[in-house]
Amino acid sequence: MDITPKEYNDFQSILRNSCGIEVGENKKYLVESRLTGVLQEFKLESFAILLQKIKAPSAVSRTLMSAVIDAMTTNETFWFRDDSQFLALQSEVLPELFLKARGGVKIWSAACSSGQEPYTISICIEEMARAKSGLNNVQIVGTDISETVLKSARSATYSDMAIKRGMNSHLCARYFHPVDGGFQLKPEVMRRVRFQHLNLLQSFAAMGSFNVIFCRNVLIYFSDEAKRKILQRLIDALEPGGYLFLSSTESVPSDLVGIEPVRGKRARYFKKIT
Repeated sequence: MDITPKEYNDFQSILRNSCGIEVGENKKYLVESRLTGVLQEFKLESFAILLQKIKAPSAVSRTLMSAVIDAMTTNETFWFRDDSQFLALQSEVLPELFLKARGGVKIWSAACSSGQEPYTISICIEEMARAKSGLNNVQIVGTDISETVLKSARSATYSDMAIKRGMNSHLCARYFHPVDGGFQLKPEVMRRVRFQHLNLLQSFAAMGSFNVIFCRNVLIYFSDEAKRKILQRLIDALEPGGYLFLSSTESVPSDLVGIEPVRGKRARYFKKIT
């Protein structure tokens, strides 16, 4: 089933306005193929009917919009992705924060997908605790726009294939136990992590402030204007002296105020200027 130019323009606007996803003219086939799955799931006969139902305010439209976002969100993730950043977190950033911590340390994993990133952070903290340099009072919040991946993250159960993507056998044996069809994280890793739904285009002021924010491999899907606004609000959400981790291939506008780059021994990240 082909999507018409008018329908494609409508989906471009809906995705841009609802969740910030920018899809160019060269993504027509991708949008068409992914949304065909939504048509099949909800037994809809055409893209025109899908658009009609999304635009009519109702519980059905919200369900369909959620399905469209799920279909269009990449949700690519794996354990210890860009591992040099986790080494920097464990050996450079967290030791400094633990020395200064009074009310504990708060860490935010934005666009956390199915949970590998926040759980990787929690494993790093467990490893530090085993070396007698950890801190018990650490809270990790994972957020994502997709309710589907958040449900998966909360279950903390991963297939054998998902485990093999970045998790070494030593840490797997230490922090997981086998279950039917895969592996379940142990409670000591799960206990400090909670998940909640969040659209980065909307305010996240109610979440409070954080000592560390991970926001990796998501801003590339936003327009330059939306990216700048989100980055500024991320900086505002950092405690003075807090740290922001973007992916190793991402940069910030040169005139963005409030943070400075840190070139650590293992990775590059950003620190909020006090």
